[in-house]
Amino acid sequence: MRSDAWLGQLDSRLRQQFRFLLEIDRLKTVIRGSRIADGSRQENTAEHSWHLALCATTLVEYAVGPVSIDRIVQMLLIHDIVEIDAGDTPLFDDTTPDAQADSEQLAADRLFGLLPHDQADAFRSLWEEFENAQTPDAKFAKAVDRLQPILLNHVVGGGTWTDYSVDESRERQMTHRIADGAPALWEAAEHVFADAVAEGWLLPAPATA
Repeated sequence: MRSDAWLGQLDSRLRQQFRFLLEIDRLKTVIRGSRIADGSRQENTAEHSWHLALCATTLVEYAVGPVSIDRIVQMLLIHDIVEIDAGDTPLFDDTTPDAQADSEQLAADRLFGLLPHDQADAFRSLWEEFENAQTPDAKFAKAVDRLQPILLNHVVGGGTWTDYSVDESRERQMTHRIADGAPALWEAAEHVFADAVAEGWLLPAPATA
């Protein structure tokens, strides 16, 4: 373990900011279920967050209502920081939402608490806004967060859909909030689902009586 005594030479604000930045580097070690586009390996959460920020920047013209791309990018860069402590919970995992939420709240307390108070409050507020998904900015951020794994699952020929034997109705149930933030992107996702079912990567929706 290298000494961090040099941090003691800094003023307290910069010291806290550096410690936060060094701590969140651990996000690169959190492995997600989704594969990267060439299918060679699973993505890590830091890569996921970076990719979402670029997705949002590229696709912001499809957002509902006036939105701030600056705030959306900030949300997406910090929305999964809690996975450093709480780990990644795959969309189709059986983990109960309450247990996941409790774990992530504790992680948010610790990780954002590393920052100076003003930044801790600002980052925590953005994280909670994303989680609640009620504002136009958060709805679009959530839409992008749901869309990206769909694109990756399709391009690798199934991905987490085949891992969890997901059918079309369950996929729609878990990702329909895309329509809240960007109806045009939901329409595009519908085409992806149809093709994935035709290819056998996504199971057909169960027949109804």
